[in-house]
Amino acid sequence: MPNWNSAIKKIDVNDVVSVNVNHHSELFISEVEPIMKLNVRGKSRDFLSMIGKILNIILPTETNTSTNNKFITAIWLSPDEWLIFKNNVTNRGAEETNIEENLYKNISQKKLGSITNVSDQFVMINIQGKNLYELLSSGCPFNFNDFKNKKGAVTQTLLNHTDVIIYNEDINKINLFVRRSFSAHLWSWLNDSARFI
Repeated sequence: MPNWNSAIKKIDVNDVVSVNVNHHSELFISEVEPIMKLNVRGKSRDFLSMIGKILNIILPTETNTSTNNKFITAIWLSPDEWLIFKNNVTNRGAEETNIEENLYKNISQKKLGSITNVSDQFVMINIQGKNLYELLSSGCPFNFNDFKNKKGAVTQTLLNHTDVIIYNEDINKINLFVRRSFSAHLWSWLNDSARFI
């Protein structure tokens, strides 16, 4: 994990361990410790049924939505693509490996779809606070007026010229997914911009 900040702190926010924590103008910005993230692709009824059986979740089929259960969240990326991630960092290791292997065995090997582990590709940044959408709007063309009131909403957009996936976890609380190679740049921009909100 990149060391973006000289003062690395570990905190516990709703069972999510975070590092690189910064607090600005009633905003709480933290990088969430790496958790399982899987890119899942497929179209057939058999694919959707098998995913449901393995993960005990129905993949969202409506644009820019998500579904979740106690353990995982699935966010819609396109009509045949989803990002699935664990809701917390507990029970790591064997459980994550079992989920991925079970999906690979029953989806990829049976040619129903594809499963790709993108845990190291994306960094997840959690942002909370009442000025959250002012911060995002300062560097993003997306209109957050409806988004901020829809728990579970998802959007893929640009933030400070960087591709991001934004998941509305709760009121004034989002998870932002950014490619690792752009994460240090975006982290710096978020912290710099938050000082002026």
